[in-house]
Amino acid sequence: MRRKGFTAAGVRDITAAAGVPQGSFTNHFTSKEAFGLEILDRYFADVRDLIAATLRAPDLPPLRRLAAYFDAVTARLAERGWHHGCLVGNMSLESAEHSEAIRARLAAIFAEWREPFAECLAQARERGELADGAAPDDLADFLLSSWQGAILRMKVERDPAPLERFTRVVFTGVLRPPPR
Repeated sequence: MRRKGFTAAGVRDITAAAGVPQGSFTNHFTSKEAFGLEILDRYFADVRDLIAATLRAPDLPPLRRLAAYFDAVTARLAERGWHHGCLVGNMSLESAEHSEAIRARLAAIFAEWREPFAECLAQARERGELADGAAPDDLADFLLSSWQGAILRMKVERDPAPLERFTRVVFTGVLRPPPR
């Protein structure tokens, strides 16, 4: 999946990589689409763990939790040599136009993913650490979309510069404290 992408990887490729007979696939999944949905669920379970460790870390202030999340993802991407990116982003590009079930699951994932970002942003505003401006939900959507774009550019350039630029712009301009 990471090497070929969901669309290009055939069932034969998937079973060969798993070292199982091709018939085993149909015993577990009714279709390749059902397999894609399961992959998304498992991948996002890992994202939830990362969210719990960063965006919902009770010992960090809200904006520091956001930075910790982006730092943790950047570290994971570095371990992969700036290849592959985010499976949710990859599947969004590959499959949202071709599978209504996958598109709907991706939409639900993004909606859930936005919530801990919005919570951090609302808490930062309540603490006086963030200037008034866009609603936390809108700002959270903006951050997720921009982050996904930075990951896409990272994949193309095979370089962390787009991720570094994202965090620099977000934390020095977008998420600025209120004037004193």
